[in-house]
Amino acid sequence: MCGITGWVAFDADLTSRQDVVAAMTATMALRGPDDSGTWIRRHVALGHRRLAIIDRSGGVQPMVVSTPAGSVALVYSGEAYNFTELRRELEGRGHRFRTGSDTEVVLNGYLEWGDAVAERLNGMFAFAVWDERDEKLVLVRDRLGVKPLYYYPTRDGVLFGSEPKAILANPAVPRAVDLDGLRELVSFTMTPGWALWRGMREVAPGTIITVDRNGLRERTYWRLETRAHPDSLGSTTEAVRGLLTDIVDRQLVADVPRCVLLSGGLDSSVITALAATRVGTQGEKLQTFSVDFADREQTFRADTARDTPDTPFIRDVVAEVGQQHEFVTLDADMLSRTELRRAVIRARDLPIGFGEMDTSLYLLFDAIRRSSTVALSGESADEVFGGYRWFHDPASVSGNNFPWLVYPSAMSGDRAAVMAPDLRKSLDVNTYVADQYATAVSQVGHLPGDDPVERRMRTVSHLHLTRFIRMMLDRKDRISMAVGLEVRVPFCDHRLVEYVYNAPWAMKSFDGREKSLLRHATADLLPASVRDRLKAAYPSTQDSSYNTAIQRQAADVLADRNHPALELVDQEWLTEAIGRDPSQMSPNVRRGIDRVLDLYHWFDLYRPSLTLR
Repeated sequence: MCGITGWVAFDADLTSRQDVVAAMTATMALRGPDDSGTWIRRHVALGHRRLAIIDRSGGVQPMVVSTPAGSVALVYSGEAYNFTELRRELEGRGHRFRTGSDTEVVLNGYLEWGDAVAERLNGMFAFAVWDERDEKLVLVRDRLGVKPLYYYPTRDGVLFGSEPKAILANPAVPRAVDLDGLRELVSFTMTPGWALWRGMREVAPGTIITVDRNGLRERTYWRLETRAHPDSLGSTTEAVRGLLTDIVDRQLVADVPRCVLLSGGLDSSVITALAATRVGTQGEKLQTFSVDFADREQTFRADTARDTPDTPFIRDVVAEVGQQHEFVTLDADMLSRTELRRAVIRARDLPIGFGEMDTSLYLLFDAIRRSSTVALSGESADEVFGGYRWFHDPASVSGNNFPWLVYPSAMSGDRAAVMAPDLRKSLDVNTYVADQYATAVSQVGHLPGDDPVERRMRTVSHLHLTRFIRMMLDRKDRISMAVGLEVRVPFCDHRLVEYVYNAPWAMKSFDGREKSLLRHATADLLPASVRDRLKAAYPSTQDSSYNTAIQRQAADVLADRNHPALELVDQEWLTEAIGRDPSQMSPNVRRGIDRVLDLYHWFDLYRPSLTLR
């Protein structure tokens, strides 16, 4: 897991721009704390920061192979979980290897198959190849978009990076944001290719970008397709169990300490049980971690996203599986610290996140990194198997809108409530969301004979696997990599995603519960309490002293009258929110205050120029 960046300029000599390339690379030092490297030729410069996971002494990047027609250089971020099989195949084709890294397998795979190597990889990855033989740059991103990759077309080439901050470090890129950037920021629709910064784009999942002297071309090598599902219920559950076992086994491969994120929910408990079985055969005990809040178990109150606290269920899994577990316990003072908020904003390059659910995740990952470098997560099972509560709420799935914007959640409500009235009018968020919804629905394929329920739920699943999942994966990647932790997501293996997506909705909910296939495929692994537990969202503190702290910080923002962030904010709304009883504050008001604070600190950190007309 690493950070990559680069610059292609066909009309310039980049050999004199080492300082710029070094600055771009340095922005990703947190993603890759173990090593740094650059490779520069006349028209291309590549930079790499490494977090060493496989073959820690080898695998140094940029990795270069010389051919009679010119050099081929690679910068690579991620993991290819089938690199051992690919290596054997390439050796059979005459390739020779100097290291044990998956990076070298990807590079030799490109030499053998060109950009079609992407279709042979099983994993999470984003990489760039400079092919001197044809003077072209090839950018590749994994199928589900687990690893981020951005690019910025220029007059004579392109800039790219794992994160926007790498591109923004180049003086040729203005730090400009316009209304289109802000619309998506507050809409949570995950428009394909969107990046907040004007002129910047995200490489779409399952996509290859090629840049040469003739310009920029885009090719989709994978998309979520609808196919018939001939398997019975029994064979489907067997297939799911077999796939999950193989996936977890592959994703446990590492030359560094590993662990699992355990929340006490079905998804993370399944990964924990499978991983514990695997490492047990190697004579090890599995380490697991979870986040908790001071006194939460005693003071917990049910809400629309959580019926129960996590802790009792975590204890049940630990007792059943016998692994070593650590609770990372946080309090409101820790979660509300300004320096922590700023660290999260730097990690995400965005001014609006999920408040203390982001800062708690950062602190959890930071604590894990002290003893582990790789963590497996149960994230994305809800998108794959239909686990979110709104999948099973008729009002949320029956309307002409993204379900997560209908059901009460961190994304719903008036998402632009904190914005100044004139800006809200210019953003016209409702029209934007409606347009994005129509576009997203038009891309869903259906089978002849599908009944209305099947068509609707296939659409809902498609929306989650092509839109919602990307928002959650980006949050996970950016915050984890900010502390140098690699988080792997077994439920994003494309084989599992394709298979479960095409299972009929009646099969996915055959027992009247959420995630029926996953629950029954793994029932023997889990304690009954976890098997029967209703889906609970990522934990959020219920301590009103957090509300008091952010109200106090927001008052300081209001007092900073000349700060440019206040031009975006509805100051009457903020004044009213600051005056509320913190013990009675609604989730929407708390999220609104968090968003104002994010905007304020983002302006300080990034100094953007805004075009709001």
